[in-house]
Amino acid sequence: MDKERIMGFIDEVAGTAKRKAGELTGNTQLQVDGIVQQAKGKVENALGKAKDAVREANAETEVRHDPRV
Repeated sequence: MDKERIMGFIDEVAGTAKRKAGELTGNTQLQVDGIVQQAKGKVENALGKAKDAVREANAETEVRHDPRV
């Protein structure tokens, strides 16, 4: 698992908490900050998934093209 996926998950959870806290307190700025942090987390998670997919594809290619076989 890529570190971006972990950081993305953390940002999504923290963003959700901020957004909900802003909703409960009526703090619009906190809600916006939470939404932005959630979006950042989703982007980081997607980047991490893409990196994992590339890493897995490279590993499969190396196995198939092993010159010793």
